Amino acid sequence: MLYLYLFITFFEIGVFGFGGGYGMLSLIQGEVVQHWQWMTMAQFTDIVAISQMTPGPIGINSATYCGYTACQNAGYGAGMSVLGSVVATFALVLPSLILMILISRLFMRYMKTAAVQSIFAGLRPAVVGLLAAATLLLCTRENFSTPGESPWQFWISVFLFLATFIGTLVFKINPIKMILMAGFAGLLLLY
Repeated sequence: MLYLYLFITFFEIGVFGFGGGYGMLSLIQGEVVQHWQWMTMAQFTDIVAISQMTPGPIGINSATYCGYTACQNAGYGAGMSVLGSVVATFALVLPSLILMILISRLFMRYMKTAAVQSIFAGLRPAVVGLLAAATLLLCTRENFSTPGESPWQFWISVFLFLATFIGTLVFKINPIKMILMAGFAGLLLLY
């Protein structure tokens, strides 16, 4: 029965969890800690910390670890706990998968219409604005330092940022190559 409850719970979180992984965390916490009491708040806090450190989306990582911990706390062995991870992760992803399949079918059918083209024309500036906002959020003291604290790190960081920006915009260098070159240059220049 635990697997069924895991599936239903994480499927509902997948349906109603708007705002990405961080938006889902409060829903996950409310269900697994308060409603079902599958784990303690301390365990959930550890799960969030681990989910932030591991690669991948935090919502999916949290579902994976919550499924495992819920089964572990229920007395299941490691193999059955891994099955709990799979069930919780699949249930969380399933609503998005279904929605994307439906949207892609509709998009392919109506992508040439004037209404859809107008929508995408309106979305382009919004996407650029969101990317610019994300860029500005990363321009912090931790990432760039300050001229007063560490002038060398600050000016190297600014130089690498500008070189990468110009390289991708003006010289049309592949962004992945630019990221690798900037990372290598940063390692050489900063250490």
